[in-house]
Amino acid sequence: MLPFRRAIIFAVFFITAFFLIRRAHAPEAPNPIRRPPPKAATPEHHAPSTSNPAQAQAEAGPDHRDRPVPAQRVIQDISKMSLYDKLAYLYPYDVESKFPAYIWQTWRSTPADDKFEFRDQEGSWSWHHPGFVHEVITDQVAVHVLRLFYATIPEILEAYDALPEPVLKADFFRYLILLARGGIYSDIDTYALKSALDWVPDTVPQNSIGLIIGIEADPDRPDWKDWYSRRIQFCQWTIQAKPGHPVLRDVVSRITAETLKRKKEGTFVSKEKSVVEFTGPAIWTDTIFDYFNDPRYFDMTRSAGKINYLNFTGMETSKKVGDVVVLPITSFSPGVEQMGSKDLEDPMAFVKHDFQGTWKPESERHIGEIQ
Repeated sequence: MLPFRRAIIFAVFFITAFFLIRRAHAPEAPNPIRRPPPKAATPEHHAPSTSNPAQAQAEAGPDHRDRPVPAQRVIQDISKMSLYDKLAYLYPYDVESKFPAYIWQTWRSTPADDKFEFRDQEGSWSWHHPGFVHEVITDQVAVHVLRLFYATIPEILEAYDALPEPVLKADFFRYLILLARGGIYSDIDTYALKSALDWVPDTVPQNSIGLIIGIEADPDRPDWKDWYSRRIQFCQWTIQAKPGHPVLRDVVSRITAETLKRKKEGTFVSKEKSVVEFTGPAIWTDTIFDYFNDPRYFDMTRSAGKINYLNFTGMETSKKVGDVVVLPITSFSPGVEQMGSKDLEDPMAFVKHDFQGTWKPESERHIGEIQ
């Protein structure tokens, strides 16, 4: 019996040793309980430290250097600011940003309505700008859009609501939507002949411009004042801008101040205070020329003189002034057969205006008219 007992003991020992050795050399079995992640390195855990930010950035590797740092803005009380400064704070301008891919148009109905009158014109913009967000803003929507974008500046909403004529609201709205969101505004009765990507030559960097405008009128005749309000008049039926551009900021400030002033006086539109002067091409043109001669944005000591209509009359190609590109009259008014405008097939013809909405009697303008 003794040898048998010894054999049993030896067998148990051998089997136990075998399993212990095999377990020691086997890979670790997965742990069903998730282990906590290791603690981040801190000075208490002997993390490397340096007082040189450049050295720390270099040690972090190229991924760290390339990672953009989000800009932080200090929250300010804008109630004491001027209207111009409020707009600058709410919608800052960055010339190096891209032109937003928006197309804004306004009318009393949308393309979804069976009675929509400008289907071909509206469709031309979508055709030439695939991938753009294209919105036709109706009367009811326009009011709510402005309440969303300008809720913190009640004087703008007060001015918009106070404007008595739909044509005035239509003019004001285009400046407001471009100031807040940028992109392209074009009247509903315009055809896009070419993509906006072709409006500016490739030699002009997109990060050096923030506003693209065209000439509406260049009346080289003695009686031009009988027909137009300015010797050179910039059109406002088509505008491309980056949000926050100073020209838009300025024209919105001017219209708001003038509207609230006229509201107190009780007289909005008269022979002396026409729509063109109030919200239309006249104030738009004046604001642009004031910007061109503003020492806050241009070094006037290096200028050959004050910029005026003489710098633009008779021009046939685009001209860059600071961050503004001015297009010749053919670009947004081709085929009008006057003032040097060329035909629709000209390489500089970008937008065709039918003059069916903007220049209708004011009673027929619909944007801003809640029915």
